[in-house]
Amino acid sequence: MAVVHVDLWIWTLQQPAAVQSYASLLSGDERARAQRFLSAVHRDSYIVGRGRMRAILATYLQQPAATLKFSYGASGKPFLTTPAAPHFNLSHSDTTAALAVTVSSPIGLDIEAHRPLTDDIAGRFFSAAEIEALHALPEAARAAAFFRCWTRKEAVVKALGDGLNRPLTSFDVSIADVDQPLLLRMSRETDDELARWRLFNFIPAPGLAGAVACRVPAAHDTLDVAYRT
Repeated sequence: MAVVHVDLWIWTLQQPAAVQSYASLLSGDERARAQRFLSAVHRDSYIVGRGRMRAILATYLQQPAATLKFSYGASGKPFLTTPAAPHFNLSHSDTTAALAVTVSSPIGLDIEAHRPLTDDIAGRFFSAAEIEALHALPEAARAAAFFRCWTRKEAVVKALGDGLNRPLTSFDVSIADVDQPLLLRMSRETDDELARWRLFNFIPAPGLAGAVACRVPAAHDTLDVAYRT
């Protein structure tokens, strides 16, 4: 049995004094993308998010942040082109960003700001088993359970790198508020393969929900998540 270590970094995107220094770390295409934002607030948030991610990842590779090279999977998930580079995933919501990093396995991360659920989002994106579990809860507990479920599912999809090619209804996650949430079902996955998934929920900031998903090398491996600053 091995332990898969995950570093979890969380920071605010509202850092006006740091925008210029983070912008100096970006590549030409990243700077061009930043300039396409019509809102200065959104532009600066992108720069702080991307620049801080570069600065963090540079510490793992022990090279200047501005020299990092990224490529992208078929669904747009970025990865470092440096040999033996760590796996990572970035997510942001509202004014908060989070980055999960591990050297062991592909990883997915999602954070979401709580908001009123004005339509049947669960009915459109959750599996039948998840909807049944959600409706079995007291009404007062459903909003928190919805965001636990949503972030767990998004984290799984991001770990796989499938994007829209993996319908959210094609797999089930547990929705209970427990220490060890589970991936319960996935199309074409055997029980042994399901047993390799590890999910972890966290609170990135007040009013936000977050989840990490990692497919560990062996079924008996454990996940250790450490908060970094």
